[in-house]
Amino acid sequence: MLILTTIMYLVYVQFVEYERMVYLDADIQLYDNIDHLFDLEMGSFYAVMDCFCEKTWSHTPQYEIGYCQQCPDRVVWPERDLGVPPPPLYFNAGMFMHEPSMATAKALLDKLVVTDPTPFAEQDFLNMFFRDVYKPIPPVYNLVLAMLWRHPENIQLHKVKVVHYCAAGSKPWRYTGEEANMDRDDIKMLVKKWWAIYDDE
Repeated sequence: MLILTTIMYLVYVQFVEYERMVYLDADIQLYDNIDHLFDLEMGSFYAVMDCFCEKTWSHTPQYEIGYCQQCPDRVVWPERDLGVPPPPLYFNAGMFMHEPSMATAKALLDKLVVTDPTPFAEQDFLNMFFRDVYKPIPPVYNLVLAMLWRHPENIQLHKVKVVHYCAAGSKPWRYTGEEANMDRDDIKMLVKKWWAIYDDE
């Protein structure tokens, strides 16, 4: 799975006729213009930090400890007890901005063939590969829906430009409202907003 999904990203980084590109997962919807991201400083990999609070992260020390990079002061990383520093910043790979390059494509492929599978497949791999050039951008550019109930203090919903319908039960095309947190008014509003665009003629 890691190889197949990462090959998809290898295709994107080879579009060298473009100076910069923004990648978006299929379950993402744009609700506002984000062209200004192309004005950010060159030479970095831009994406939104992920949240470690959902059970999908239960295999990680972050989840066990209760540590999340979205609110690092709520539960401080126990560096003295663990003997290791906090983990590096980790992005959600559903949306990112990169600079296509054949050299990057080759380096990605070389790294891929010597990398063992990981729980989050290509997302873990991309985080490892771009760790040194990653720069976070605000969550308005990739609202992972769990942020609404895990870190509402970090979200101003009326300013969100990009919504990532990645939470369990949140896909508008199969939404029932029965899964955990899916009966929230903000989720219902975002699902309705997606359908309004889909049905727009």
